Amino acid sequence: MPRFCGKLRNFAAKTPLFGIERPIIQGGMVWISGWRLAAAVSNAGGLGLLGAGSMHPETLVEHIRKMKAATQKPWGVNVPLMYPEIDRLIDILIEEGVKIVFTSAGSPKKYTARLHEAGMKVAHVVSSSKFARKCEEAGVDAVVAEGFEAGGHNGREETTTLTLIPQVRAATSLPLIAAGGIGSGEAMLAAMALGAEGVQIGTLFALSQESSASDAFKQRCTTLEEGDTMLTLKLISPTRLVKNALYSRILEAEKEGAAVEDLRQILGKAATKRGIFEGDVENGELEIGQIASAVKEIKSVADIMAALEKEFDAAQARVALL
Repeated sequence: MPRFCGKLRNFAAKTPLFGIERPIIQGGMVWISGWRLAAAVSNAGGLGLLGAGSMHPETLVEHIRKMKAATQKPWGVNVPLMYPEIDRLIDILIEEGVKIVFTSAGSPKKYTARLHEAGMKVAHVVSSSKFARKCEEAGVDAVVAEGFEAGGHNGREETTTLTLIPQVRAATSLPLIAAGGIGSGEAMLAAMALGAEGVQIGTLFALSQESSASDAFKQRCTTLEEGDTMLTLKLISPTRLVKNALYSRILEAEKEGAAVEDLRQILGKAATKRGIFEGDVENGELEIGQIASAVKEIKSVADIMAALEKEFDAAQARVALL
């Protein structure tokens, strides 16, 4: 316990805005990160994030207000900047008094100053040291460096987390949160050894009891083996998907030189919702990280957080003996 908390104090000192007890941020994932999951993570000492990317504006307001009732601990909202009604979402964050915002999928330059004026702290997700430097220029408070092991949408660089973290650390003085393929306390320690102050975890929480994802999606992901997810849809936006019937159709079309519109037609309407939220595990888009192959049961957030802390302390003790 003291070793974990010691590293945490270092994290808290660098990012006092978060005010969290454990250096663990839950990814704000579409169709997964509702108020129940985010509140559970925050109440367990981490930073829970609502996933605004799959919420209509009125739905986001509902989840924000439920968060306020469910936890007194710090929490935030993840906002993909390519969201169709992004200006309305920014207005909602300000109107509802949200304190922490994680932005992704776009340049943070346009909105960071306005969010700061409203008293918010801003972290932005990057996939390269180049974008990390641009984030520092834009004035964000922290960066999330995400390797391509992560589920869902990824950077085009296809840089692994262990390669990315030290390069981002060398490129910026901003507080650094590591993401992508982190599913254990050992992985947390490795990320911190490379220069991260904390970690963002998606897959473990996506497959938790409190996740909004369908049971069919969760159960399918617990059967995955190594190599059962692949990065695809590179013409549209590189996305890590579970190999299923939809993935096979996409792969075949890509081999035949399909254009962007052809791929969009194969995906159909609301493919991610269909797969993750509605549970069509063959014809829906199943976004999950590579580390899913290590997850074999659906646990509560409290159990996940406790396991991460135990693993972290044990790993640090082993390293100290080397």
